Amino acid sequence: MLKKFYKIIIVPYVLFLLYLMFFGMGRTQMEDNLLTIEPIFSTINFIKGCISWKDIIIIVVGNVVMFIPFGFLGWIFPKLIELKSLLFTFVSAITIVEAIQYFTRMGIFEVDDIILNTFGVFLGFLIRNLVEKKCKDWV
Repeated sequence: MLKKFYKIIIVPYVLFLLYLMFFGMGRTQMEDNLLTIEPIFSTINFIKGCISWKDIIIIVVGNVVMFIPFGFLGWIFPKLIELKSLLFTFVSAITIVEAIQYFTRMGIFEVDDIILNTFGVFLGFLIRNLVEKKCKDWV
């Protein structure tokens, strides 16, 4: 039952995420291509310079939580049932999306986003395994 629901909801969810990544939250095209390649330090600096905890939660926690559903992709694509293949495929795909943000100037290519998004996928993978073990009747 959960697998069927996931198969139905994942495509609109991906489209929603792409919208957020390119047009959401008041994004407009930037004048320059921006690139942040200092892993972890840019996120720490963002947190230090941030006035609002709400902004920190939306940006940092959101970059993890919003990608948890991708940890369940093995339900649709059997080749992605293993963590190694799931992470390799995801990191490749999210790097392409970040590059498109860079080249279209509709966002910033940030290594931290790739790290945080991938951590979200990893959490989703762990949750998927837990669901499969604990809720066999629902899967």
